[in-house]
Amino acid sequence: MSALNRNCAGLARRDFIQLGVGAAFGLGLSDVLRLRAQAAKAGGKVSPEQVNCIFIWLDGGPSHYELFDPKPDAPKEIRGEFKSIPTAVPGTHFSECVPKLAKVADKFTAIRSICHKDPNHGGGNHYMMTGAPTPVPVGCGAFVTFHPSFGSVVSYKRGLRSGLPGYMTLPSVTRSGGSNFLGSEHAPFVIGGSPESKDFKVRDVVLPPEISDGRALNRQELRKSLDRLARIEAKAAEDPALGFDSFYQQGIDLVTSPKAQAAFDISKESDKTREAYGRTDLGQRLLLARRLVEVGVSFVTVNYGGWDHHTKIFETLKGEFNGKFDQGLSALITDLDTRGLLDSTLVLALGEFGRTPKVNKDAGRDHWPHAMSVFAAGAGVPRGMVLGATDAKGYYAAENVHSPEDFACTLYTKLGIDPHQVLHTNTGRPVPLVNGGSPIRELFA
Repeated sequence: MSALNRNCAGLARRDFIQLGVGAAFGLGLSDVLRLRAQAAKAGGKVSPEQVNCIFIWLDGGPSHYELFDPKPDAPKEIRGEFKSIPTAVPGTHFSECVPKLAKVADKFTAIRSICHKDPNHGGGNHYMMTGAPTPVPVGCGAFVTFHPSFGSVVSYKRGLRSGLPGYMTLPSVTRSGGSNFLGSEHAPFVIGGSPESKDFKVRDVVLPPEISDGRALNRQELRKSLDRLARIEAKAAEDPALGFDSFYQQGIDLVTSPKAQAAFDISKESDKTREAYGRTDLGQRLLLARRLVEVGVSFVTVNYGGWDHHTKIFETLKGEFNGKFDQGLSALITDLDTRGLLDSTLVLALGEFGRTPKVNKDAGRDHWPHAMSVFAAGAGVPRGMVLGATDAKGYYAAENVHSPEDFACTLYTKLGIDPHQVLHTNTGRPVPLVNGGSPIRELFA
């Protein structure tokens, strides 16, 4: 197992629910989608209820110094080995680690002033994935969701659209990406595997021969066909609490949805587009995420771990690991903008915290929740803006400081969800969706 997929607890990214659909119909995207993009280009107003979200989770905690908040005037033991470079926005500089993102800086906002106080992977992950701190200390190795994740809440509020689940994740579930008391039907629908593979199919549910042969089946007969899939049966036996009937229902809806099959068939993209994203696992997952929001999936998480750089941070960021992030994310923003989809797609990229100001003895940086950088674009987020600032050496968020609750309120408001509503557990206990906080007003300018 690659070290790039692990954090300091030695914990690999895992799929908790492996269920998908084989992309076997080979249909292209419909004319409806092209007309929708044309309408967006013509300047049509997008309501919050029409906004979908691509949430790129950088598990492990990326360094703000080596992304969007370089400190070229700080001592070398703080600024590190990389230089700052100018961006497409005059007066704004990023780290030389992200040259492609620097060239499209006029399309997004870099937030430099979100912070909290939890230095653990588990707690920080939960806070930034749900907008709620953990009620008890949660260490590096914990996979918990004390509060529903953003994606699960969006699924709960919006439900299925055109037979498509409201919440999908690639290639695995983040540790706090679950649904908690909202129920298993709002857990993420996992799309494992690498879309870069020539034989990529959304795995674990493949089309029964009756369907691929063109014979009609009613929904009861289709259910029987799906029942024969041993991997599904094994999953049900492992954990009956997963609410397996809801996943059968999702599987049936996806198998019979031309929109879903079209979105999954990434081979329909041109070579030029696929090359722009990068022929890498991350690049092609970001391209698939674009296809999913394009057909109406409300919330798509792309989980890209490996940012827990306690050692050799500069060596790692000089290589493919950071290069495919820079290329893939810059291509995603450019592609959405070109297609007229950026106004209706909120794109966020972040991890659980930033990294320590001082480089440690192993040429790495350690956990640091007091300063972090967050990428935000689309859905009315201003273009070409840097929001907030850290102090001169990058120790602490110092200007326009915002909490994870503020971030959560912003995300929900962008998607037309009241962040201050009260949810209820299955025992009737009231739970505020976000306890305090307010939307970050500058992101609605």
